[in-house]
Amino acid sequence: MRADRLLSLLLLLQNRGRMTASELAAELEVSVRTVYRDIEALGASGVPVCADRGPAGGYRLVDGYRTRLTGLTDTEAASLFLAGAPGPARDLGLGAVLAAAQLKLQAALPAELADRARRIQDRFHLDAPAWFRDADPVPYLGAVAQAVWGQRVLRAHYRRWGGEVHRELHPLGLVLKGGIWYLVAGIDETVRTYRISRFLAVDTTGEVFDRPAGFDLAAYWEESSRRLEAALHQGVALLRISPRAQKLLPMQFGSAGVRALEGAGPPDAEGWVRVEMSIEPQAVAVSDLLRLGIEAEVIGPPELRESMAQVAAALASRYASSR
Repeated sequence: MRADRLLSLLLLLQNRGRMTASELAAELEVSVRTVYRDIEALGASGVPVCADRGPAGGYRLVDGYRTRLTGLTDTEAASLFLAGAPGPARDLGLGAVLAAAQLKLQAALPAELADRARRIQDRFHLDAPAWFRDADPVPYLGAVAQAVWGQRVLRAHYRRWGGEVHRELHPLGLVLKGGIWYLVAGIDETVRTYRISRFLAVDTTGEVFDRPAGFDLAAYWEESSRRLEAALHQGVALLRISPRAQKLLPMQFGSAGVRALEGAGPPDAEGWVRVEMSIEPQAVAVSDLLRLGIEAEVIGPPELRESMAQVAAALASRYASSR
């Protein structure tokens, strides 16, 4: 561990120039006293580290010194695929590994490319989770990830809508969608998707399984997403919506709201328009459409309009009653 830390310290000085002991301690997640000891160790091993005193002081390498000790480990190389997503990297236990891999990569790049890489990092940031929603608790994500990587059969206790079940799964891959982690796994000659936060317990059996020949995780996920959307959005509602609802539709209904607005009719004198929007089954659609409040009116189909009227009447009655 200390050898890895010394290498990280050396690469930090090489990539960033002068840094204070406090800055180095923060980057390496150690104490300042440990940084002092590590600087002494680098000097004793022949690395020309200079200490500049004063308010603008700090540690730096002698001008012109560069190390070529930049070989990536296998886990560091794998972690680079998460370079744009530090949050998910931390979830998988690869935060420190990713940081070390990035340092080594920067040290290996020519100066002009390393500078460009730093500018990109300064200017672009990926925040995977959706707005206004806490991330799922995923205490078993690390264990599941290890099973995926090692192709180990996973014995899982899982909570689903109909109750709790026990399954033996062949974990094929992990997917992060909208800040939520999913496991794609084989079971009984089929492939299914499991939400990681619903695992109540997991354990590897020690048995190794063979991945299905030609299985493509990205292709599976894309097709699965299409099937899910088609299964959920089986109906169409005709709506009359206000200018404010026209802004809310994409935020509250996603791609269905976007498509509805693209086919909107001409606005009336008050700016309201008519749209046709794909909806989930009626019970869910009523709840979803109520979020638009008085900014929308359901024109059809008649049974959906009637359900909206019944719920609205019940709400009016409840709030009109005195307590």
